[in-house]
Amino acid sequence: MMKKRSISASKASLVLFLCQVISALDVPLDSKLLEELSQPPTITQQSPKDYIVDPRENIVIQCEAKGKPPPSFSWTRNGTHFDIDKDAQVTMKPNSGTLVINIMNGGKAEVYEGVYQCTARNERGAAISNNIVIRSSRSPLWTKEKLEPNHVQEGDSLVLHCRPPVGLPPPIIFWMDNAFQRLPQSERVSQGLNGDLYFSNVQPEDTREDYICYARFNHTQTIQQKQPISVKVFSTKPVTEKQPILLTPTGSTSTKVELRGNVLLLECIAAGLPTPVIRWIKEGGELPANRTFFENFKKTLKIIDVSEADSGNYKCVARNILGSVHHVISVTVKAAPYWITAPRNLVLSPGEDGTLICRANGNPKPNISWLANGVPIAIAPEDPSRKVDGDTIIFSHVQERSSAVYQCNASNEYGYLLANAFVNVLAEPPRILTPANKLYQVIADSPALLDCAYFGSPKPEVEWFKGVKGSILRGNEYIFHDNGTLEIPVAQKDSTGTYTCVARNELGKIQNEVQLEVKDPTMIIKQPEYKVIQRYGQVSFECIIKHDSTLLPTVMWLKDNDELPDDERFLVGKDNLTIMNVTDKDDGTYTCIVNTTLDSVSASAVLTVVAAPPTPAIIYARPNPPFDLELTGQLERSVELSWIPGDENNSPITNFVIEYEDGLHEPGVWHYQTEVPGTQTTVQLKLSPYVNYSFRVIAVNEIGRSQPSEPSEQYLTKSANPDENPSNVQGIGSEPDNLVITWESLKGFQSNGPGLQYKVSWRQKDVDDEWTSVIVANVSKYIVSGTPTFVPYEIKVQALNDLGYAPEPSEVIGHSGEDLPMVAPGNVQVHVINSTLAKVHWDPVPLKTVRGHLQGYKVYYWKVQNLSRRSRRHVEKKILTFRGNKTFGMLPGLEPYSSYKLNVRVVNGKGEGPASPDKVFKTPEGVPSSPSFLKITNPTLDSLTLEWGSPTHPNGVLTSYILKFQPINNTHELGPLVEIRIPANESSLILKNLNYSTRYKFYFNAQTSVGSGSQITEEAVTIMDEVQPLYPRIRNVTTAAAETYANISWEYEGPDHANFYVEYGVAGSKEDWKKEIVNGSRSFFVLKGLTPGTAYKVRVGAEGLSGFRSSEDVFETGPAMASRQVDIATQGWFIGLMCAVALLILILLIVCFIRRNKGGKYPVKEKEDAHADPEIQPMKEDDGTFGEYSDAEDHKPLKKGSRTPSDRTVKKEDSDDSLVDYGEGVNGQFNEDGSFIGQYSGKKEKEPAEGNESSEAPSPVNAMNSFV
Repeated sequence: MMKKRSISASKASLVLFLCQVISALDVPLDSKLLEELSQPPTITQQSPKDYIVDPRENIVIQCEAKGKPPPSFSWTRNGTHFDIDKDAQVTMKPNSGTLVINIMNGGKAEVYEGVYQCTARNERGAAISNNIVIRSSRSPLWTKEKLEPNHVQEGDSLVLHCRPPVGLPPPIIFWMDNAFQRLPQSERVSQGLNGDLYFSNVQPEDTREDYICYARFNHTQTIQQKQPISVKVFSTKPVTEKQPILLTPTGSTSTKVELRGNVLLLECIAAGLPTPVIRWIKEGGELPANRTFFENFKKTLKIIDVSEADSGNYKCVARNILGSVHHVISVTVKAAPYWITAPRNLVLSPGEDGTLICRANGNPKPNISWLANGVPIAIAPEDPSRKVDGDTIIFSHVQERSSAVYQCNASNEYGYLLANAFVNVLAEPPRILTPANKLYQVIADSPALLDCAYFGSPKPEVEWFKGVKGSILRGNEYIFHDNGTLEIPVAQKDSTGTYTCVARNELGKIQNEVQLEVKDPTMIIKQPEYKVIQRYGQVSFECIIKHDSTLLPTVMWLKDNDELPDDERFLVGKDNLTIMNVTDKDDGTYTCIVNTTLDSVSASAVLTVVAAPPTPAIIYARPNPPFDLELTGQLERSVELSWIPGDENNSPITNFVIEYEDGLHEPGVWHYQTEVPGTQTTVQLKLSPYVNYSFRVIAVNEIGRSQPSEPSEQYLTKSANPDENPSNVQGIGSEPDNLVITWESLKGFQSNGPGLQYKVSWRQKDVDDEWTSVIVANVSKYIVSGTPTFVPYEIKVQALNDLGYAPEPSEVIGHSGEDLPMVAPGNVQVHVINSTLAKVHWDPVPLKTVRGHLQGYKVYYWKVQNLSRRSRRHVEKKILTFRGNKTFGMLPGLEPYSSYKLNVRVVNGKGEGPASPDKVFKTPEGVPSSPSFLKITNPTLDSLTLEWGSPTHPNGVLTSYILKFQPINNTHELGPLVEIRIPANESSLILKNLNYSTRYKFYFNAQTSVGSGSQITEEAVTIMDEVQPLYPRIRNVTTAAAETYANISWEYEGPDHANFYVEYGVAGSKEDWKKEIVNGSRSFFVLKGLTPGTAYKVRVGAEGLSGFRSSEDVFETGPAMASRQVDIATQGWFIGLMCAVALLILILLIVCFIRRNKGGKYPVKEKEDAHADPEIQPMKEDDGTFGEYSDAEDHKPLKKGSRTPSDRTVKKEDSDDSLVDYGEGVNGQFNEDGSFIGQYSGKKEKEPAEGNESSEAPSPVNAMNSFV
């Protein structure tokens, strides 16, 4: 008992220790901070473990790593140091560990086969890559052999052996004839997994001399052809039926081993006559749902993503009318190592504790081993702070020398996993990342959040003070967040002031000040009030506001939550809205909205428009209801109805409306029957069988409709066979193995008698099958189960009741359920047209594999890397959809000098098929954007100092900067232009030998090999003497542009309290400058509502300084993001177009009614036509088509009318340009449907594995490469 307690206590202590050391430092994602902190190497990219290369191309073995300082690289080959300097064919890329082996200039790929490993090392440790096995692909020719003709008795089985040459990787096998057409396959004739062609029984039509086996080697893009095989079928005796026997596999049992996560393929092919049918079962269990598929006419059982639970005995049974035969395959699922917990990087402070945990599973259980800086930990230099406990390394009281990179290796006989994780011990004094004197502005009584982002090691303590010498802030009125932020839940006016943040640890202390301004809230002190106004009068709404004096408010009026009508009758004043000559359409709710940069308030009022008092006139009213209804002449299908009209009330009756009630099927519900002119008081009505009729009459005049008359007596018609069948019969499968037949049921009065039922019949189209029928109750759906996937059916639905059947119904064609497509598009090729546009081609998938209605193809593409920065970002996949059987499309809006990936998927009504292999392509360089800034400092008598920043978007490798400058005299005339070319690695320049007291204008831009980018301009003046002049000026205007807005900032020198404004316009345009007033004396402003992908010019000026302005700057907004799929029904231009069409039709209808009524009809009839009932209108169905790029350039939304707000600023509309679709023919390829069009050509892009320090379990071929 004592021993058990001791063990339990030990385990508890270990768990408690691990809980304490789990925490580590969080390093903020601040780019400047990350550049300054030391960091051990991290492998960021490496080639796949099993790397098969094309012997015709150079071998590129990738190894990229990051670290601070930048790591150096070395390689081993087959376990020993690989000295690349001694091999002229091998080079290493600069600032990279990637090897390039020159094969195209005489080298042989076979010579460089072997196991390679990369090491990245700096002063803080060493990270290692996986073992990368390099093998050269092979596509050998078929061995010559003499093939004898096959003479086979009709009904016997036959196997045509392919026996392809052994290649690397193994080839894809298919059978074709001399015309390069695929040989038809069926349940009787099919190709096995080994490539052989199996005949369960031969027929006379199998006689031919051109059975040809082809082997396609995808890696080298070549096809090898076997000599044609001849088959002659003879019939010398009567054909006898045969029991099934198995052609493959042989015997009664066999075994199969598969790895976890792979695809399990089991095959049974049988001979016999009639052709046997194959069935699969799992002994003692069920086949896994959603992961089981049957291929090759159910001769192949396919289970995807297998796991240990899929182990067991699988039985295939081949059966025909003479008997059956079976085979049992014992399946064992093993597993290469896979991660449970991969080790993660640790950043610790001196004296802290931490752990690295490496847990993996597999079958058999993998062995866990540790390395330190690439050396087995048992022989690595000792570290007293480190203790290895199986799959865990425990660190206690670490020091800076404890920094290292540790490798965890988990391996078994089926593969291995290798992960790098570093321990980085940092001793750093506190740093505050929040900018100094940052200004925060909030509205009174709202929360204020003051940032103090910090970093230090050990983790600093943060305190806040108010004022320079204030006391430390404490109490419930403040909230202190872990990230250093100070929150004032309810800021008051006295909260305004300077706040100081202090961060300290044992290595030092630092402080930072921020400013808080609390503003008065904006209020509407005189709100608009409810108004009632007579038609054609005048009305005014007031909206008087009170606001903080430092905030600039804008007032906007809305009508019914939309912009005011574009009508000169609406007058917007400073404090009111006036409407002149009020009409009925002005009735509604009017809202006054006041906005500042910090808050927004609104108030609303309702306007009711009434008519002027009417003059005395004759009273017109709706007619009184008819009365004394009488039924006469009752027959089975008709009756005569008569009535007496009521008083017409000074307006003649134009017509009578007759309605009926079916008291048997829908009591209390009245339906429209017919209508007759107002001069008629009797009508002959057509009736339906098995309806209990009651009738009523409604009189109509120009004023309106009368109340209904009292109902007539009831009349029950006799029953009869149904006259019609259900409408809208459809057959659409909801699952891959069913057919859902639907129809619109007959109404109650359409049944013509009691006992309404439906006879549902179906049969498979183009197959000589009998009709299958079933009689169902009065429903509207029937589901047929067990159908093949997506096959056409003939369908008919017939009504019947107790008296008999309706006439024979017409047949409709439906389809059983769709399933997801089976294959991915092949031969995906990308042609890069320019730096922002690429064209993608693919081969269409065979229609049989679509397994549904082909709706189109989807292209997924995403940016992988910016080649100029070698940086990665969050991957945002974009999708373009191309409808129909299209085999190409354009990819617009690409970023220059970037690496992209894409894949293609086929789409049917069920969804998307599997993706094609990812295709890598790169866009070429483009011209750069303008330099990020240009500053001119240190003016002297004859020199100026220029400083600049590199372009935000280099779009390639910068080759140089171009500086042009010229003097400006007092009359603003420009002098001679001087041009200087500056190396791309420079960021400053001192211009000498300038004239004193002279103004110069500078033009500055960057260049790539493609050309020059947009330029930035600036002006500066050399001084007259050594005393700095006091003239006012605005300089260093800089822009930071996004897609639809830009942040403008500048520097001002001159008198205080200047009022600034920003002017801007489209670059190169002759339009007037647009002007925006800057709030207060700020030195920045945000321009909103800009058009994406457009170049703008901007300048800054100061009011009251003789019109003094800065020099012009040019910037360009970011490109618009490629739209995913656009629903046309939600586009503004489409809605506007439909409204215009509807209005035009309404006007034409009114004109037609007026012209008709001028021919002598009653005046009442004219008025009735002019006020036709608009209740019943046709509905427009969505077309449901795929969105694709359009060739039209003018598909832009209609602009709404708008009112100018009180501050006279104009709201800018965003553009909505559509993309352009291109199309070309597709070059001949070897299609998946079997038609041979041409030899393989082109080269396949190699796709390096992107490492994040942890690699996935490989295929069994890498089991021998388990890291040691």
